[in-house]
Amino acid sequence: MLYVIYRYGWNQRTIGISLAVVGIASMIIMAAVIGPVVKRFGERRALFAGLLLGALGFALFGWAPTGWLFLIAIPINCLWALAGPPSTSMMTQRVSASEQGQLQGAIGSVRSIAMIVGPSIFSLTFAFFIAPGRPLHLPGAPWYLAAFMLLVALAVALVVAPKTAPAANKESEVAEAQPV
Repeated sequence: MLYVIYRYGWNQRTIGISLAVVGIASMIIMAAVIGPVVKRFGERRALFAGLLLGALGFALFGWAPTGWLFLIAIPINCLWALAGPPSTSMMTQRVSASEQGQLQGAIGSVRSIAMIVGPSIFSLTFAFFIAPGRPLHLPGAPWYLAAFMLLVALAVALVVAPKTAPAANKESEVAEAQPV
Protein backbone atom coordinates (compact mmCIF):
# COMPACT_ATOMS: atom_id res chain seq x y z
CA MET A 1 0.00 0.00 0.00
CA LEU A 2 2.78 2.40 0.86
CA TYR A 3 4.30 1.95 -2.58
CA VAL A 4 1.16 2.67 -4.62
CA ILE A 5 0.22 5.62 -2.43
CA TYR A 6 3.72 7.03 -2.80
CA ARG A 7 4.19 6.27 -6.50
CA TYR A 8 0.69 6.68 -7.95
CA GLY A 9 -1.22 8.62 -5.29
CA TRP A 10 -3.82 5.86 -4.98
CA ASN A 11 -6.64 6.21 -2.48
CA GLN A 12 -8.37 3.48 -0.48
CA ARG A 13 -10.83 2.77 -3.28
CA THR A 14 -8.12 2.22 -5.89
CA ILE A 15 -6.11 0.07 -3.48
CA GLY A 16 -9.26 -1.99 -2.84
CA ILE A 17 -9.77 -2.44 -6.58
CA SER A 18 -6.16 -3.57 -6.99
CA LEU A 19 -6.57 -6.10 -4.18
CA ALA A 20 -9.76 -7.36 -5.82
CA VAL A 21 -7.81 -7.81 -9.08
CA VAL A 22 -5.21 -9.82 -7.14
CA GLY A 23 -7.93 -12.01 -5.61
CA ILE A 24 -9.76 -12.60 -8.89
CA ALA A 25 -6.57 -13.30 -10.85
CA SER A 26 -5.34 -15.66 -8.13
CA MET A 27 -8.64 -17.57 -8.05
CA ILE A 28 -8.71 -17.98 -11.83
CA ILE A 29 -5.09 -19.12 -11.97
CA MET A 30 -5.49 -21.58 -9.09
CA ALA A 31 -8.79 -22.97 -10.36
CA ALA A 32 -8.26 -23.04 -14.12
CA VAL A 33 -4.60 -22.60 -15.03
CA ILE A 34 -2.26 -24.51 -12.72
CA GLY A 35 -3.67 -28.01 -13.29
CA PRO A 36 -3.79 -27.84 -17.09
CA VAL A 37 -0.34 -26.22 -17.33
CA VAL A 38 1.26 -28.84 -15.07
CA LYS A 39 -0.52 -31.62 -16.96
CA ARG A 40 0.55 -30.32 -20.36
CA PHE A 41 4.10 -29.17 -19.65
CA GLY A 42 5.06 -31.16 -16.55
CA GLU A 43 6.04 -30.11 -13.05
CA ARG A 44 9.55 -28.99 -13.91
CA ARG A 45 8.52 -26.62 -16.71
CA ALA A 46 5.57 -25.31 -14.69
CA LEU A 47 7.94 -24.58 -11.80
CA PHE A 48 10.33 -22.71 -14.08
CA ALA A 49 7.51 -20.81 -15.79
CA GLY A 50 5.99 -19.80 -12.45
CA LEU A 51 9.28 -18.48 -11.10
CA LEU A 52 10.06 -16.63 -14.33
CA LEU A 53 6.58 -15.09 -14.61
CA GLY A 54 6.64 -14.11 -10.93
CA ALA A 55 9.98 -12.38 -11.48
CA LEU A 56 8.62 -10.64 -14.58
CA GLY A 57 5.55 -9.49 -12.63
CA PHE A 58 7.68 -8.08 -9.81
CA ALA A 59 9.95 -6.29 -12.29
CA LEU A 60 6.88 -4.82 -13.99
CA PHE A 61 5.57 -3.61 -10.62
CA GLY A 62 8.84 -1.78 -10.04
CA TRP A 63 9.01 -0.37 -13.55
CA ALA A 64 5.34 0.59 -14.13
CA PRO A 65 5.28 4.35 -14.61
CA THR A 66 1.48 4.46 -14.22
CA GLY A 67 -1.04 2.79 -11.99
CA TRP A 68 -2.74 1.19 -14.98
CA LEU A 69 0.45 -0.62 -15.95
CA PHE A 70 0.84 -1.72 -12.34
CA LEU A 71 -2.69 -3.22 -12.49
CA ILE A 72 -1.87 -4.99 -15.77
CA ALA A 73 1.18 -6.57 -14.12
CA ILE A 74 -0.94 -8.17 -11.36
CA PRO A 75 -2.19 -11.17 -13.39
CA ILE A 76 1.32 -11.74 -14.72
CA ASN A 77 2.70 -11.78 -11.20
CA CYS A 78 -0.11 -14.05 -10.03
CA LEU A 79 1.17 -16.68 -12.48
CA TRP A 80 3.95 -17.15 -9.92
CA ALA A 81 1.43 -19.54 -8.36
CA LEU A 82 2.41 -22.01 -11.09
CA ALA A 83 5.58 -22.70 -9.09
CA GLY A 84 3.97 -23.71 -5.79
CA PRO A 85 2.30 -27.07 -6.43
CA PRO A 86 5.11 -28.46 -8.60
CA SER A 87 7.78 -27.47 -6.09
CA THR A 88 5.86 -29.12 -3.24
CA SER A 89 5.21 -32.20 -5.34
CA MET A 90 8.86 -32.53 -6.33
CA MET A 91 9.95 -32.19 -2.71
CA THR A 92 7.50 -34.85 -1.53
CA GLN A 93 8.84 -37.24 -4.17
CA ARG A 94 12.32 -36.95 -2.66
CA VAL A 95 11.43 -38.12 0.84
CA SER A 96 10.00 -41.35 2.19
CA ALA A 97 6.42 -41.74 3.31
CA SER A 98 7.53 -41.59 6.94
CA GLU A 99 9.19 -38.21 6.35
CA GLN A 100 6.23 -36.48 4.65
CA GLY A 101 4.99 -34.85 7.85
CA GLN A 102 8.41 -33.44 8.65
CA LEU A 103 8.71 -32.09 5.11
CA GLN A 104 5.30 -30.42 5.24
CA GLY A 105 6.15 -28.92 8.63
CA ALA A 106 9.45 -27.59 7.29
CA ILE A 107 7.75 -26.11 4.22
CA GLY A 108 5.14 -24.44 6.45
CA SER A 109 7.84 -23.07 8.74
CA VAL A 110 9.86 -21.61 5.88
CA ARG A 111 6.74 -20.01 4.41
CA SER A 112 5.84 -18.52 7.81
CA ILE A 113 9.31 -17.08 8.24
CA ALA A 114 9.14 -15.62 4.74
CA MET A 115 5.80 -13.99 5.58
CA ILE A 116 7.44 -12.32 8.57
CA VAL A 117 10.76 -11.35 6.98
CA GLY A 118 9.48 -10.42 3.50
CA PRO A 119 7.45 -7.33 4.45
CA SER A 120 10.34 -6.02 6.55
CA ILE A 121 12.76 -6.41 3.66
CA PHE A 122 10.29 -4.66 1.35
CA SER A 123 9.72 -1.77 3.76
CA LEU A 124 13.41 -1.27 4.53
CA THR A 125 14.39 -1.40 0.85
CA PHE A 126 11.59 0.99 -0.09
CA ALA A 127 12.50 3.43 2.71
CA PHE A 128 16.18 3.33 1.78
CA PHE A 129 15.60 4.11 -1.90
CA ILE A 130 13.09 6.94 -1.37
CA ALA A 131 14.91 8.65 1.50
CA PRO A 132 15.91 12.25 0.78
CA GLY A 133 19.53 12.73 -0.19
CA ARG A 134 20.03 9.26 -1.66
CA PRO A 135 22.11 9.32 -4.84
CA LEU A 136 19.67 6.86 -6.43
CA HIS A 137 15.94 7.50 -6.06
CA LEU A 138 14.38 4.15 -6.98
CA PRO A 139 10.95 3.53 -5.47
CA GLY A 140 10.64 0.25 -7.41
CA ALA A 141 13.75 -1.20 -5.73
CA PRO A 142 11.84 -3.64 -3.48
CA TRP A 143 10.05 -5.08 -6.50
CA TYR A 144 13.34 -5.42 -8.36
CA LEU A 145 14.81 -7.17 -5.33
CA ALA A 146 11.86 -9.60 -5.29
CA ALA A 147 12.36 -10.26 -9.02
CA PHE A 148 16.05 -10.89 -8.43
CA MET A 149 15.27 -13.32 -5.59
CA LEU A 150 12.92 -15.29 -7.82
CA LEU A 151 15.58 -15.40 -10.54
CA VAL A 152 18.01 -16.81 -7.97
CA ALA A 153 15.34 -19.37 -7.02
CA LEU A 154 14.96 -20.21 -10.71
CA ALA A 155 18.73 -20.73 -11.04
CA VAL A 156 18.66 -23.06 -8.02
CA ALA A 157 15.64 -24.91 -9.42
CA LEU A 158 17.39 -25.41 -12.75
CA VAL A 159 20.15 -27.25 -10.91
CA VAL A 160 18.10 -29.05 -8.27
CA ALA A 161 14.78 -29.94 -9.94
CA PRO A 162 14.95 -33.46 -11.32
CA LYS A 163 14.74 -33.79 -15.10
CA THR A 164 12.74 -36.97 -14.65
CA ALA A 165 10.51 -38.16 -11.87
CA PRO A 166 12.53 -39.97 -9.18
CA ALA A 167 12.14 -43.72 -8.81
CA ALA A 168 9.66 -44.85 -6.20
CA ASN A 169 10.99 -44.77 -2.66
CA LYS A 170 12.45 -48.05 -1.47
CA GLU A 171 10.22 -47.86 1.61
CA SER A 172 7.05 -47.69 -0.49
CA GLU A 173 8.29 -50.53 -2.73
CA VAL A 174 8.82 -52.71 0.33
CA ALA A 175 5.38 -51.81 1.69
CA GLU A 176 3.74 -52.69 -1.62
CA ALA A 177 5.54 -56.04 -1.75
CA GLN A 178 4.27 -57.06 1.72
CA PRO A 179 1.33 -59.47 1.64
CA VAL A 180 -1.86 -58.14 3.13
